[in-house]
Amino acid sequence: MRGYTAFAGYYDRLMGDIDYKARARYLLSLFKLHDPHKPPLSLLDLGCGSGSLALQLSALGIDVIGVDGSAEMLCLASDKANKSAVPLMLLCQDMRELDLYGTVDGAVCTLDSLNHLCSTKELAEVFNRLFLFIQPGGLFIFDVNTVYKHRFVLGDNSFVYEQDDFLCIWRNRLINRTAQVSMQLDFFVKQSKGYTRLTDSLRERAYSQRTLKKLLSKAGFNTLAVYEDMTTECIKDDTQRMVFVAQRRIEG
Repeated sequence: MRGYTAFAGYYDRLMGDIDYKARARYLLSLFKLHDPHKPPLSLLDLGCGSGSLALQLSALGIDVIGVDGSAEMLCLASDKANKSAVPLMLLCQDMRELDLYGTVDGAVCTLDSLNHLCSTKELAEVFNRLFLFIQPGGLFIFDVNTVYKHRFVLGDNSFVYEQDDFLCIWRNRLINRTAQVSMQLDFFVKQSKGYTRLTDSLRERAYSQRTLKKLLSKAGFNTLAVYEDMTTECIKDDTQRMVFVAQRRIEG
């Protein structure tokens, strides 16, 4: 789960097409749909990254705890919170070792953060930790890249992103059997004389619905729904990102 060192400084610019305000409202609409009598007052944003979603959730009146394993990303989140004068608790933790000071009403984990866990054992560890810190009956809503996306969109492909002050070359290597993609990101950053090269490496693995539901159930969660991203529609064969709504059982 290493990475997001060089990438952190360019993450928001490369992901500039994400509407975090709309995503925050979408997530809260799922909480309302699946638990209409108990709107969440506190939420964990697991893998909060640079804090954009956490800030939007806070703006909607939610008490948010942001957790991420990258100190570089959390520095960006802290700067945003300070500039916005938004109270935001940020914790630098590996999600497999999640340890909160108390419980939360629910949790979200978005933009493929769980795909960085490249074994079912690691996923199970995270789900088990979440069971400890989500209130009984609370919801855990997360999205993941699908096996289809890893095999047919990311695959062994390369992508180039060009900005005025840097060039990013993103190269992927697919392990088809496990739908795991190893990613190398090379940033060529413009300097007064020439360019500086920065390199980051990431790995992501995609899992089937069946595997995720099984692991959730073993950890004490019931899967209530699986949707196409940003909708309440069923996923299709070519869905690239699916959204899970899971409920923490009152008794394990």
